[in-house]
Amino acid sequence: MTPVEWAVLAFVLGAALATALLRDVLASIIAFAAYSLGVAVIWLLLRAPDVGLTEAAVGAGVTTVLFLLTIAKTVRPASDDLFVDVDLTAAGVSALLVATLATTLSALPPVGSSSTPVATSRVTNYYLENAYTETGVENVVTAVLAAYRGFDTLGEAVVVFAALIGLLVVLDRGVLA
Repeated sequence: MTPVEWAVLAFVLGAALATALLRDVLASIIAFAAYSLGVAVIWLLLRAPDVGLTEAAVGAGVTTVLFLLTIAKTVRPASDDLFVDVDLTAAGVSALLVATLATTLSALPPVGSSSTPVATSRVTNYYLENAYTETGVENVVTAVLAAYRGFDTLGEAVVVFAALIGLLVVLDRGVLA
């Protein structure tokens, strides 16, 4: 990993810890927004700009705004403590789980490697060979999202629409009344 990747990873871990440990709700929301923005940068470093853009828009953008609207409509309890009390048993179990999962990182192929199972699969080769002739779309990613995964993309659009309607109901805008 490059020094930039290490720096972004350290930033994300620090923001995640701050989100979990800060007692003040507003400070925790700001730390969460920073965490989400850091994860979006990680997706960009992993050469997945579409996922990074979605993470930035939904995680750092929309979710943060919803959290801020929520605390604006509720009462924030006053607290003199900056950080919450940590349950050492839960922290130990979490650290053990993270350490166990970290042992699998060495088995992963390098990012962008042509020897990854996805890059050498029959499905990938089928899409690359037939996307243009079957869909007429020159970009393979667009062909997969719009044609091969059309129902899935439609389902995602329905979920986003339902979330918008739910948001309007929660904000009491009277759209459905």
